[in-house]
Amino acid sequence: MQLKIYSQEDVNALVKRRAGEIRLGERVKVLSFDNAQQWEDALLDSPARYVLLGLPEDIGVRANYGRGGAYSAWNPVVSTLLNVQSNRYFTGEQLLVLGHIDFSELMDKAAALNFQDPADVAVARELVAEVDELVKPIIEAIVKAGKEPIIIGGGHNNAYPNIKGAVSGLQSKLNKTFASIDCINCDAHSDLRPLEGRHSGNGFSYALASGDLRRYAMVGLHEIFNTDVVIEQIHSDDRLHASFFEDLFVKGDDGFEEAVMDAIRFAGTDFTGLELDLDTIQNIPSSAKTSSGISTIQARKFVHMVASKCNVVYFHIAEAAPVLSHIKTDLKTGKLIAYLITDYLKAREFWHAQYS
Repeated sequence: MQLKIYSQEDVNALVKRRAGEIRLGERVKVLSFDNAQQWEDALLDSPARYVLLGLPEDIGVRANYGRGGAYSAWNPVVSTLLNVQSNRYFTGEQLLVLGHIDFSELMDKAAALNFQDPADVAVARELVAEVDELVKPIIEAIVKAGKEPIIIGGGHNNAYPNIKGAVSGLQSKLNKTFASIDCINCDAHSDLRPLEGRHSGNGFSYALASGDLRRYAMVGLHEIFNTDVVIEQIHSDDRLHASFFEDLFVKGDDGFEEAVMDAIRFAGTDFTGLELDLDTIQNIPSSAKTSSGISTIQARKFVHMVASKCNVVYFHIAEAAPVLSHIKTDLKTGKLIAYLITDYLKAREFWHAQYS
């Protein structure tokens, strides 16, 4: 099985204990079962509400002619997150650390490709479709069990199997035909490139085409990194809504929070996927690192606002690539994502207290 499920021993090995303190890793849940076929039943029985999953791959990024490295986020994130404090704001008892998907076989195949050769790029895009097939059933199982997956990428190609898996999971959970979900994405790029084979730049295009994505709101797109075809599509398709970074920060006075509220009003009234691409945050190592982006505080505000006001069905953090940092040992990226995850968890606890 490609899903590497973490045991209590795996979690314990990552926790740095200190007298007089309780770390999140000392309170989180793990699955306990007798054989690999029973993990979904164990997930259903778990009292945890949130499930942490890693997607350490970068094939989709490279198949989109981007820089590799997005495979490297998971390990620093999980080890940092497990060592934050368990306290009155969030104890950790509602979080289950599921583990990560092992993409090593597909990553090895991708490593042998020449991404300057169109034929090899076509092969890489076929590999991304195989990534889809590994991710979708795991997301489906988590949502079917009534849990909220917190997904650490990996490339933004994984938005597509996240959305498809969430829709299928809701169909099973609600025991009815459930057609689609909405999505709010804070990103410099729309990821609405053509249906030209799967990669990190067209996850939302494929989700719209399959009918799994109903409404899609984008926050903070950059004018110079979206094609005129896509911009015209955003203006002409009533399923799409976008705000642009330049309108918020360059031509006008910081309208970021109002732009987030506009996105929530447009696409946050039903089951909603929450997406955050780290390349929207200034100077954070990512597959498309930007020197002009939102701040870390604004990213945290975005997560808090959407998670506390919307019926979020999953949270996906994409494209972080600590291995691309100019600092040999990059600890700040894992720490930032730990902030984002805990912001999400606290906001979701507030939402459930108000609306569940």
